[in-house]
Amino acid sequence: MSFCGRQQATIVLETPCHLTQSPPPMKALDRLLQSWRIAKIRPFLNSGARVLDIGCADGALQRQAPVLGEYIGIDPAIDRTLHTDGGTLIKGTFPDDLPDKRAFDAITMLAVLEHIPAEAQAPLADACRRFLRPGGLALITVPSPWVDSVLAVLKFLRVIDGMSLEEHYGFDVRQVPACFAAPAFQLVKHRRFQLGLNNLFVFRRCDDR
Repeated sequence: MSFCGRQQATIVLETPCHLTQSPPPMKALDRLLQSWRIAKIRPFLNSGARVLDIGCADGALQRQAPVLGEYIGIDPAIDRTLHTDGGTLIKGTFPDDLPDKRAFDAITMLAVLEHIPAEAQAPLADACRRFLRPGGLALITVPSPWVDSVLAVLKFLRVIDGMSLEEHYGFDVRQVPACFAAPAFQLVKHRRFQLGLNNLFVFRRCDDR
């Protein structure tokens, strides 16, 4: 099973060059919210870390966290696979289109999980477990379900693009800890941000026993 997503909003689950691909069009508020999400996970990304960004969009995480050792973003919505300084943006789905099976220090899913059908979330969590090193982190942001009404109004007013908003199905943020549950994961942090409209979850992959 494959999963995918984008930081702007998302789902399901080659030519060497610098990142010259035009990013997906984003309004100023979309870009601000994206940057806000990235700022919340940056403290958990150590210098030199190998990071997988599921739903990478235009690779904004790499630009805002340049100290990463290796950055791999994956998203079926980008135009083509691109090799950047210190990283790669892959046109494809997770985990099937990853080029190798090496473990990551962190896996990020920013505004992705709420687009994943309920029946696909357990397989997604298991795939994250398999691709994280023991002690590695799953860094996830999920909006509160009632945010959809706010976003719909903002999209109608053309303040935001609200990409893939139609894929939201009222996912209950309280289900996230159950998706990334023991014994595979340990919840390290859950904190609300963006005036309570969004949620940060940090899970640590437990050692194999």
